[in-house]
Amino acid sequence: MRRRLLAVLLVLMGAAAVLLSLPLASSYADGRTEHLLLQRRSEAVRYADVADRVRTEADRTELSAEIRRYAELYGATVTVVDTAGRTIARAGPGAPSSIEEAGDDALRRALTGRSTEGLPTVRPWGPDTVVLAEPVGRDEQVSGAVLLAVPTDSARHDVTVRWSLIAAGALAAFSATALVAVALARWLLRPVRDLDRAVVGLASGSPQARADSDTDTGPPELRTLRQHFDTMAEAVMDSISRQRAFVADASHQLRNPLATLVLRLENIEPYLSADPGRAEHAHALDEAERLEELLDGLLALARVESGTAELVDQDVSQAVRERLAAWTPVFSDAGLELTTSGVAESLRARALPDAVGRVLDALLDNAAKFVPSGGHVDVHAALWNDEVSVRVVDDGPGVPEEQLPLLLRRFVRAPEHQNVPGSGLGLAIADEIARLSGGRLTATPNTPHGLAVELRLPSR
Repeated sequence: MRRRLLAVLLVLMGAAAVLLSLPLASSYADGRTEHLLLQRRSEAVRYADVADRVRTEADRTELSAEIRRYAELYGATVTVVDTAGRTIARAGPGAPSSIEEAGDDALRRALTGRSTEGLPTVRPWGPDTVVLAEPVGRDEQVSGAVLLAVPTDSARHDVTVRWSLIAAGALAAFSATALVAVALARWLLRPVRDLDRAVVGLASGSPQARADSDTDTGPPELRTLRQHFDTMAEAVMDSISRQRAFVADASHQLRNPLATLVLRLENIEPYLSADPGRAEHAHALDEAERLEELLDGLLALARVESGTAELVDQDVSQAVRERLAAWTPVFSDAGLELTTSGVAESLRARALPDAVGRVLDALLDNAAKFVPSGGHVDVHAALWNDEVSVRVVDDGPGVPEEQLPLLLRRFVRAPEHQNVPGSGLGLAIADEIARLSGGRLTATPNTPHGLAVELRLPSR
């Protein structure tokens, strides 16, 4: 947003600088051209008066001498013609025909008694020469014209210098306003950046993230918004903390009575009569143990969601190998094959303490429950696009495509798996651990059948 705001401000200020500089530069070029015209016209008028007084050959010689001195002094070309366009006197560089062609329009006006009223605007790139004409005589007594071809070197130099100063001034003004724009954008967006930082922190699981800043800068409206956001965050996090505390306390407090209930159920088993009573007793005991497992899962989830643990550096490669060694006997007893297609060396990541081991335990436990005997489960760990990837793939029945988005939700189980032991919290806890560690957990179908669950953590 800051870049976009700066881009808009800089474009507007650049356009303003250009729009102010161009008329100023154009005005100076027009003024310098007008000054050149007035300066040279007075000289053309003087030579027209001299030409008008030519009566004898001596007068013609005097006129030629005058224009020759002028041509040598200023590098100009002076041509005196009669009403038929024939050259009477001439001095200076350039062919007569080219001079007359360049000033053809000015010559026609002069022969009708009108002086040159305007010249092409002199700019740094040209024109190199301008031509003006002055009638010899007045009104009906016009007897010829004086053509003055004047080089514009001096005028173009003046225009170039002035335009350079204007450009330098515009650039300096733009630079100064750009610095002001940067400071203004920083001042305007400081509260927005604080809000963005706080939102990112809250979204990543940091309950202490706030939009407070050591420097209370920014527009009053945005500072007020930042304060209101902090108040809202405090209220929300307090509510969430109370809910998590309630879940944790309830789970913890219910465990003791439930453990006592399970113990009592086990103790009365010898006093029950055969078949009907014992079957019902077994069902009750199973439900009590399932409830105990559910409370343990809720307590574990509440502890994970509390987000009190700091991220630590851990050896992912070692954690994966340790969990594979621990789960291999369990899979063997279940008639499953647990293998690894590769565990890269020196994989490290920053995550919650033992995050990789806890997530891998949940994934392998899930595979051990739902993959039929004789199935195969493979674990692979590698570095992938600056992330550490731990992937567990099985060839079991898998999960229907439409149920994959629900797989990581709490208490969600497929209808065909309702009788499988478990609370439905294992993958939800693993997903929460991955999220609080700055990573993610994803589930996709395995080809031709089965399930692939992948843990991604930022590489250290």
